Amino acid sequence: MNAPLTSSGVPAAPFSVLELAPVVPVVVVEDAADAVPLARALVAGGLPAIEVTLRTPAAPDAIRAIAAEVPGAVVGAGTVLTPGQVTDAVAAGARFLVSPGCTDALLTAMRAAGVPFLPGVSTASEVMALLERGVRDMKFFPARAAGGTAYLKSLAGPLPQARFCPTGGIGPETAPEYLALPNVGCVGGSWMLPEDAVAARDWDRVERLAREAAAL
Repeated sequence: MNAPLTSSGVPAAPFSVLELAPVVPVVVVEDAADAVPLARALVAGGLPAIEVTLRTPAAPDAIRAIAAEVPGAVVGAGTVLTPGQVTDAVAAGARFLVSPGCTDALLTAMRAAGVPFLPGVSTASEVMALLERGVRDMKFFPARAAGGTAYLKSLAGPLPQARFCPTGGIGPETAPEYLALPNVGCVGGSWMLPEDAVAARDWDRVERLAREAAAL
């Protein structure tokens, strides 16, 4: 974690999501009761930045519980699609926001929220539009389907000021290829949270996989 820390061990604002850890776990929480032990396992494994996607009804409660009960966790909200979700996520305790794409209304709301955010892009024109608005840190999504490392290498030449968190179709085998690129700060993924491990509440396995991811 490269961002300056507070006395409680979490990054001081403002910070960049891209500087927290090499891998940001993308978490889908079906049962809010799993949120705290799951987050504790990720943090113990060295992955403090945790993106809880707003894809399930349990997500707001999961964010609230992690923010309140897991020291060292930097919990954020993912799959943020609307200004209303921005407001609700920050109220629940989200310390950063991630969206799969970006609209003017969403960008305005995320900027006003006062927390770091990663708007999603998949084309050079989308990157340029955000750079014009002063945004440098972005999510590249869906990474594999949108061209993967080859596409990101192509963007680095004409648009070197943009930095990315690629997400989508990335696993432990391909993550190092992305992390080796100069315009990639971290990657997002869920391979350290296999469905069978979460269903069995095998938090020791999650922690082990998180530790392997943090070492990338």
